[in-house]
Amino acid sequence: MTIEELYKIYLQHPDVQTDTRKLTTGCLFFALSGANFDGNKFAQEALDKGAAYAVIDNPQYASGNKYILVQNTLAALQQLANYHRRQFTIPFIAITGSNGKTTTKELILSVLSSRFITYATEGNLNNHIGVPLTLLKIKKDAQIAIIEMGANHQKEIAGYCEIATPNYGIITNCGKAHIEGFGGIEGVRKGKGELYDFIRDHDGIIFRNTDLDYLQQMAHDIKQQVTYGSANAQYIGKPLMNDVFLQIAMLTAHTETTIDTHLVGAYNFPNVMVAIAAGLYFGIPIDEIKTALAAYNPDNSRSQWLQKGSNKIILDAYNANPTSMRAAILNFAEANLQNKALWIGGMKEMGTEELNEHRELVALISAYNWQNVILVGKEFEPVKDGYTWFENSTDAAAYIKKHAPENSAILIKGSRGSKMEILLEALSA
Repeated sequence: MTIEELYKIYLQHPDVQTDTRKLTTGCLFFALSGANFDGNKFAQEALDKGAAYAVIDNPQYASGNKYILVQNTLAALQQLANYHRRQFTIPFIAITGSNGKTTTKELILSVLSSRFITYATEGNLNNHIGVPLTLLKIKKDAQIAIIEMGANHQKEIAGYCEIATPNYGIITNCGKAHIEGFGGIEGVRKGKGELYDFIRDHDGIIFRNTDLDYLQQMAHDIKQQVTYGSANAQYIGKPLMNDVFLQIAMLTAHTETTIDTHLVGAYNFPNVMVAIAAGLYFGIPIDEIKTALAAYNPDNSRSQWLQKGSNKIILDAYNANPTSMRAAILNFAEANLQNKALWIGGMKEMGTEELNEHRELVALISAYNWQNVILVGKEFEPVKDGYTWFENSTDAAAYIKKHAPENSAILIKGSRGSKMEILLEALSA
């Protein structure tokens, strides 16, 4: 079956699913396979649960007119998504970077959706499956689309660009994330820079943070650039702090506007600034942008400000790498809070840099006075330096239940694999 023929079926059944647990009646099910499972085996179950068709790539499972046989199911999904994307002439904004991708995406969505019908990546569905699924959720009424792209090795972003063909691009930053897969910081820049390469080759537009010098180098020869930052940019602001929450003094038309957020930490400054820049670029008045950003509340363990009993908590446990970890700890150290405690989980995908990066992190922690420090994960065992340490978050949570703090301010941060949210659950309400 050709992609054009498959697209006609998709138009009749535009709800695309790859998980039999999320099926809806009349959906189009793609039987994706992985290293340890054959998705074709679930095709009949999908049809039994109400799927209109099942797209498969193993002919032995094709036993009726509700099966659509293709050469490769994942490739067909990606090609279908690209075909659908090419039906639109609207702005497609791609976002990648080591830190802040999802927060940036959510902030831009909050701003742009105040004026435009805007579709965006749901959650962090930003991989080889999530990108095409995001595209296939975009309806014909769309005026702007925002596509988040994650990667842990080179050529990955380039592949996603071929599927989504963005005409606008944002690289939030290039930090020490997924070092193992990228092969060092230069590899990270090369991998993330694949978005700039695509934009350059297709005469697109980028939003660039002028506070990061290396982005200017990476953006060479890109003719159309919208710049933002604390200086030397088209859109200039400066970070302020209201207790633990970020405020931004935004300079527009020789007038300073103070923008409030519910984001913890000055390290979110560039994430908010690019949302402001995008809003102004697309013609949204600053007062509407201010309202949209003030209404945004982070969730899903990203810079959340919570109250548990007498304790105040910053929960930032969705992801962590040396760059984001350092920024969060420094911000917390400077915050106007009493009885500060650090509950820190290990950082993943550090490769050969794992020991050194965790040693440097402990050295940073030791430069400040804390009410208590809890380190979680095997990564910290060789460098725990006398701090309270647990191999996993379950053991740490058991300790917290017996030694629950009171009237404390606690930063909980770690990589997703460290499951640091379990420590939050150990605190009494």
